[in-house]
Amino acid sequence: MSRRGSHPTPAAVYSEFGASYVGRGFELAFQKGLRRYALIPLLINIVLFSVAIYAIFHYTTVWVSDFLAWLPEWLRWLEIILWPLVILTVVLLFALTFTSVANIIASPFNSFLAEKVEARLTGIAPADNGVAGLVKDIPRTLGRELQKLVYFIPRSIGFLLLLLFVPVIGQILWLLWGGWMMTIQYADYAFDNHKVPFRQMRMSLGKRQGKSLSFGVVVAFLASIPIVNLIMIPVAVCGATAFWVDHMRAENLH
Repeated sequence: MSRRGSHPTPAAVYSEFGASYVGRGFELAFQKGLRRYALIPLLINIVLFSVAIYAIFHYTTVWVSDFLAWLPEWLRWLEIILWPLVILTVVLLFALTFTSVANIIASPFNSFLAEKVEARLTGIAPADNGVAGLVKDIPRTLGRELQKLVYFIPRSIGFLLLLLFVPVIGQILWLLWGGWMMTIQYADYAFDNHKVPFRQMRMSLGKRQGKSLSFGVVVAFLASIPIVNLIMIPVAVCGATAFWVDHMRAENLH
């Protein structure tokens, strides 16, 4: 609580609402001294996105055209239904696959970015292991990404079934699950830098469920917008790291 007449600190402002850490992420990702660490995840995102968009438009058009050519004349009316279904399916699969692949490839650089953001916010410089330290940590960071996938995939299938077969409630649960995935995905880099176990990380975020979900839902929404999604990986890493510093760092580092 700030004194009468004084201005609240940035941490106090952002701590009020988890989603506001997305705005904090935008501020941090493009600050002088941090921009260069955000650049590699950003470039990886742009390259993968460009390749994926080309492949999707090329192969989807070919597959649908071949399928329609195979249909008998009296079933050609299915084209009206088929295209919207194909587009919706492709968008969903693209969002899940693209985000997963981009995060796996960029994970060592995301960890490095989270480390630099934490140092900026706390004033505590990490051990300077340079490129050698980054390379040494690659097996651990990739292993952590696989651990997240093992956690995400079966639960995503369950929530997807609810989305498809349970009106309204299923849609709400899918939205919340998407937000929870985004929060875990990007907050985990700061936790993993301090070798906090995956289960402990989830419990720590779960104690702040409102803030965690509001942050993740906004990230998921912005990541679904073309062009904006290109910059969301470094922005989300920076925002989630600020969230870690303000709310969870002290209780997890004894």
